Amino acid sequence: MKKIIFYIFLVIIAYLLYVGISLALMPPVADLMDKKFSTTIQVKDWQGDYHPFVVGPKNRTWTPSGRIPSEMKWAVILAEDANFYNHEGFDVKAIKNAIKYDLEKKSLKRGASTITQQTAKNLFLSREKTITRKLKEIYLAYRMEQELTKGRIIEFYLNVVELGPMVYGIGHGAQYYFGKPASALTPRECAFLAAMLPGPRVAYNPYKNLGKVLKRSDMILRLLRQKGVLGEAEYQAALAESPNVGRLQKKVDEVISTPPLFASSSSARRDPIEKGAQEQQENASKPGKNDSGEQKDNGSVSQPSVPVEAAPEKK
Repeated sequence: MKKIIFYIFLVIIAYLLYVGISLALMPPVADLMDKKFSTTIQVKDWQGDYHPFVVGPKNRTWTPSGRIPSEMKWAVILAEDANFYNHEGFDVKAIKNAIKYDLEKKSLKRGASTITQQTAKNLFLSREKTITRKLKEIYLAYRMEQELTKGRIIEFYLNVVELGPMVYGIGHGAQYYFGKPASALTPRECAFLAAMLPGPRVAYNPYKNLGKVLKRSDMILRLLRQKGVLGEAEYQAALAESPNVGRLQKKVDEVISTPPLFASSSSARRDPIEKGAQEQQENASKPGKNDSGEQKDNGSVSQPSVPVEAAPEKK
């Protein structure tokens, strides 16, 4: 019995050493402060194949924070991470609830990831559901919160989220579904795109489950009204608006009819920028005209303005 306990102790020590070394080798996040920073990650299409995706101004659909509507920012914050402006990268209460849920269900289905954690995962990590990856995600999220403003974090998040078949980022999503730049999105369209985030491939794919997406977008609009982001007249107008998704490409039907093949557990790998930028143009579906604009000289990131409750300053 003593030998078994001893071996278990050794395994635990070895694992902790492995985690410690892994965290020490995590990539630096300070580079993300640079408005001109671009890098290339690997994203997976709906058949399980990898494609290079450029993150940053070198991507023609990159949308800087100043051109993202405040309704879009608040839609994802209220729907995905209501405590975004209060936590330091991870939500302890949400993690406790997730652990309790996963233990009860004997699974790893609930992740309790904040927007910062999701951004860290999309930029630096794989999508595998393991304790080690979750620890790396929390560590990177904490470091990002120390180095970046909340506005910069939400800017990265909205520019890498998946919104359709090889449709990544709000700039591409706005062109793909509505044929307009992200800066021209209406509150209803902002809520519509935010509603898709939990499952754009099937569960909240507007081409297959339009009613489900609209119902969730109604809920998000209600949250925007309660928060004071929308006035009563704006809220009623948004509810009355029917999103025009006529530009949704018919090939989506063929894409989602073929189950995705997950040949590898990794969905984000860093590659050289020069190689990725060229390959992205060849492999990604063609979006519309660029919605990027000139960066402000002072590099500041504008925060969503809210009439009722202003977001607290982070730094």
